[in-house]
Amino acid sequence: MASTLLELTRSSHEEVERLERLVVKDLQREPTSNRERLFQSHRVRNMIDRVIETTNKLVEIYEDKDRARKDEIAALGVKTAGSGGTSTLNYSGFYDRLKEIREYHRRNPSARIVDVNDDGEEILKEEPRIEFSGEESFGRYLDMHELYNEYVNSKFGEPIEYSAFLDAFSQTHKIPRHLKQMRQYRDYLEHLLEYLVSFFIRTQPLQDLDRIFSKLETEFEELWAAKKVRGWENNDMENGHTSVQESVIDLDYYSSVEELIELGPQRLKEGLAALGLKTGGTVQQRAERLLLTKDTPLEQLDKKHFAKGSRSSSNNNAEQLNDSAKEVALMEFKIQKMCELLEETIVQTKENVEKKQALTYEEMEAEREEEEIQADTESDDEEQQMYNPLKLPMGWDGKPIPYWLYKLHGLGQEFKCEICGNHSYWGRRAFERHFKEWRHQHGMRCLNIPNTKNFNEITSIQEAKVLWERIQERQGVIKWRPDLEEEYEDREGNIYNKKTYTDLQRQGLI
Repeated sequence: MASTLLELTRSSHEEVERLERLVVKDLQREPTSNRERLFQSHRVRNMIDRVIETTNKLVEIYEDKDRARKDEIAALGVKTAGSGGTSTLNYSGFYDRLKEIREYHRRNPSARIVDVNDDGEEILKEEPRIEFSGEESFGRYLDMHELYNEYVNSKFGEPIEYSAFLDAFSQTHKIPRHLKQMRQYRDYLEHLLEYLVSFFIRTQPLQDLDRIFSKLETEFEELWAAKKVRGWENNDMENGHTSVQESVIDLDYYSSVEELIELGPQRLKEGLAALGLKTGGTVQQRAERLLLTKDTPLEQLDKKHFAKGSRSSSNNNAEQLNDSAKEVALMEFKIQKMCELLEETIVQTKENVEKKQALTYEEMEAEREEEEIQADTESDDEEQQMYNPLKLPMGWDGKPIPYWLYKLHGLGQEFKCEICGNHSYWGRRAFERHFKEWRHQHGMRCLNIPNTKNFNEITSIQEAKVLWERIQERQGVIKWRPDLEEEYEDREGNIYNKKTYTDLQRQGLI
């Protein structure tokens, strides 16, 4: 049965137009939350990929390299009458062709004609599956714990905290040059770049990362040629074996095999591998083999010292190392660019890590549950009711405050004040502050009691009345008595109360 290439062409054009309309319609909708915004971006990305894929198939059909399209058009039976250009259509095979088309649509139900009134609501309501770890919190933070473990357990890394690693992983220019030639470092860069690219694609699917890297590589080539790549300012491997040796082990500081042995077997192995020499044998043999290159150029060494399949020419080795260094430098350059694109996420990740260090496990679990609830119900619409099962107080942004802040201020504690009409105050801070507020002051005025500091922490009407009575009684006992408390001084500086001074004055003693 002949292939219905023309029908495939028609349905492909129809599919492209349909997807374009759906992309425009989806982008016209304003997402109500970050989660919905991410779903929208992935839906649009998937539709764009389908448009590109379908368009590529159409290009292949129109190029018609196998002449299948031309043969199918000829099979329609179009005949041209004379040189006047009039044509006639042969209807003898019409029903055969119609049967083939129907059979094609039966076998390919997805290629059926789509109703022009179909608005594609089902597609626009899809929630694409996006893989995020729990630490990533649906694209809010980075999860670099595996890379952190790889860094601190490597020879080029250092034992630092995870929060410090979030600052250090982008500063590849601070790592010494001789450590960058290790295979372990190359593997680390590959894993780091792979993760950053993966996270960027998952969180920003509409960004054209290929175009960004294309421009980046062009810029890198110019900087590399001008020796201005950060951390690789001296990137040439000239003058044969000397530069190669200095890139790993500077033999100018060593004059004997014993001194080289002190470097250790692994360090010697790396130095030999960089020069293309054999890395096996004892520590003594490795040191002797490496010391040969101090006074003898690589091209003059016996071939038995070189590893199997390696080049004996120093220039070739230098060129090989230069190419390897360039690849490492390019990966570092790309990582720097990814860190710039994800700068805000990196800062948020560090803040989140530092905040978690001050929380208990229970508080972290409660906050995680709250974040999941908020992620499901987050909305920019102020009229939409906020889902708040924990009944947390609202913050300045109109959303429930974080659970850790709720626990910190003790907002789960209820304080009732009878003087305020049994009004409830949540949290110690609000309770202490209410004694100076209008509600409490009004209650005290109704009781004819002055609202002084003596009545702080008093919430019961009966206790306030009892205390006020005691204060009044005490004020009556210690009432001001001028004859006993008013003081007078004579000419000699003696001090008497008023009664004594008056008596002495009457007697003429003063």
